[in-house]
Amino acid sequence: MATKHPGRAAVSVAKAFKYGLKGISGYLEPAERDLLRGLLDDVISMLESDIRENEDPLAALIGLDMDVKQPSDRALLRLLPNVMKDDADGSLEFRQLTERSVRESKIGALRAAALGLDKNELVLTPEDATRWSMALNDVRLVLAERLDIRDEADAEHIHSMQDWSQAEDVESYLALVYNFTTWLQESLVQAMMAARGAKP
Repeated sequence: MATKHPGRAAVSVAKAFKYGLKGISGYLEPAERDLLRGLLDDVISMLESDIRENEDPLAALIGLDMDVKQPSDRALLRLLPNVMKDDADGSLEFRQLTERSVRESKIGALRAAALGLDKNELVLTPEDATRWSMALNDVRLVLAERLDIRDEADAEHIHSMQDWSQAEDVESYLALVYNFTTWLQESLVQAMMAARGAKP
């Protein structure tokens, strides 16, 4: 994927994830790793923001949160959606029972992916790949909400932006970041499918 970054003349040398003898591997240059690390950290911060101190330790132990509410931030709501569209009470009850564990699972995957960015070349175990896929999906969900992607036409408009020289404002920059993250996740999913197909 050749993408020109803002303020840089060099062309990106990111390599798509692929399955080979070493397992699932990919490559990101330092600037791309820094970009992705920042995105992962931002989503972690969103998910951690509502974790409260001085709460009932027994409730925390069993994953129950009776004080939980539907997120007011639409991006966070994308990460933690209502399970029942037309049943607010049922959705809230389900949220009370499950949201804590969902947040912890998502944060765990995001942190694991961020830790994996310490090296230029990424070599993933099947478990690593699953966590990376979860993390990239959550980053994309947040970016999609920030870009107000609502239908196929919106998605096509965002997808049409591929040149970093087009990044003249926050929206166009986020669009390019969204496209880069989408490309990365799609290549990872393809590599995971190839890995599964190669098993005897």
